[in-house]
Amino acid sequence: MEKDKQNTAQDVIQMVIFDAPIEKVWEKVSTSEGIESWFMPNDFQLKQGHEFHLQSPFGPSPCKVIEIEVPNRLSFTWDTDGWIVSFILKDLGGKTEFTLIHSGWKDGEAIVPKAGEKVSIIRERMNKGWTGIIEKLRKIVEG
Repeated sequence: MEKDKQNTAQDVIQMVIFDAPIEKVWEKVSTSEGIESWFMPNDFQLKQGHEFHLQSPFGPSPCKVIEIEVPNRLSFTWDTDGWIVSFILKDLGGKTEFTLIHSGWKDGEAIVPKAGEKVSIIRERMNKGWTGIIEKLRKIVEG
C-alpha cells in the first residue's frame, strides 16, 4: 500500500551534543523517573511491547515501546494519531550525540483529534516544544 507523501508533514528531527557520557543520557531517556524529570509523568518500562501512558496536557496518551537497542536507540508509539518518537544516542567519548525523531505525521491539513487543530500547526508547535524539552534534558544530564 503506497501512502501519498506529497502532503504529509515532515518528521521533526533535532540533534544536539550533550557534554555527558552516553550511560547518563541513556538512564534519563530509558527509565520512568528519568523521562519524568525532563518530559512528562509516565508509567514507562524498558520492555519491548510494554504499553504505557504519558500524562500530556491533553490527558493520558497511550504509548507502546516498539524498539530498544541499549544504549543507542529507544522508539515508542505516542498517542493514537500514528506518531512515533525515537531517541538515538551515539557515544562520542564522554559526550553524547542525541537525536530526537518525531515521525508518523499525517497530511498537514488533517485535524489532530485531541487538539482540534491541523497537523501542520501541531507539528510546528511540537517542533518548538521539543527544542525546549531537549534543553531541559541537557540541563539534567550536564548538571
